[in-house]
Amino acid sequence: MFERQATPCRAVTAWLVFMACAVAAMVSIGGITRLTESGLSMVEWRPLIGWLPPLSEAEWQRVFALYRETPEFRQVNFSIDLDGFRAIFWWEYVHRLWGRLLGVFFAVPLAWFWLRGRIDRRLRPRLALLLALGALQGLIGWWMVRSGLADRPDVSAARLAVHLGMALVIFALLVWMVLDRVRPQQGPRPLSAWLLLGLVALAIMSGALVAGNNGGLIYNSFPLMGGELVPADYRSDSDWIADALENPVTAQFHHRLLAVAALLAVAAAWVRGGRLRARRSEHVLLATALLQTGLGLAALLAVVPLGLAALHQFGAVLLLAAVLFHTHGAAVMQSIDKE
Repeated sequence: MFERQATPCRAVTAWLVFMACAVAAMVSIGGITRLTESGLSMVEWRPLIGWLPPLSEAEWQRVFALYRETPEFRQVNFSIDLDGFRAIFWWEYVHRLWGRLLGVFFAVPLAWFWLRGRIDRRLRPRLALLLALGALQGLIGWWMVRSGLADRPDVSAARLAVHLGMALVIFALLVWMVLDRVRPQQGPRPLSAWLLLGLVALAIMSGALVAGNNGGLIYNSFPLMGGELVPADYRSDSDWIADALENPVTAQFHHRLLAVAALLAVAAAWVRGGRLRARRSEHVLLATALLQTGLGLAALLAVVPLGLAALHQFGAVLLLAAVLFHTHGAAVMQSIDKE
């Protein structure tokens, strides 16, 4: 994937680290926005003039009137007043504002480093790709919001998963670029490392479908679901794709399976690495996977309180970073083993 340039500029590396942290914060803010059901409070998409919130009572009344026309207000929040609307509005506003700031944090230093010749030619197309993905993410976000403004009082779970997935792709590319700069690639990665990365990523993405379908509010027990290993209402739709995307029971069941499989795969990698003699990346990966599993179980058993659910989503970002760290270093370890 991304390789380190011969003489990396430390300022560029520090900027990429900052951007990875800023994207991680964005994922957390987005998770809280979803958990507080604030995502449909802003029904206008004004990418160029939407930096400022309502600054007058008349403007607050205008945006509240727009919200009262949405399915969410008519079917769910019909009793909400202007003060209640302000409470949910601010989380979505912060979410969108941070997205705009991410664009500034990325584009302005990119232009400055580029003009001063601090960016290697091989790195330039990769950074241009990230800039394009960031712009695409804004469009995906609005595409997701639009799904909850027509006939349904919430956004499409599938579109939510796409939105989260793009954020994690951007985060992963940033982390990989940083790793390439601080510890250069020394050979191809083994297939097992890539498969582990894919399994962890799939488990994380299945969690987005759980969140999008409010699947954490049902079957709040473990390891059984309603006293059964496979719940009776699993696969209730004959269309298996629609069922996987829209049935909260199916979404939770799949997330459980993938999460357990990912934890077992991480544990197997740690054992294969020699347990206590394993590499640092394997220790970090195992600890992060155990932490994330614990947060997920705690959130499920407590019926998804805001604090635990937000920590669980941030834990997914940490777990992704840990598995990227492990995968990137697998080439180094493989070359050492061959010697």
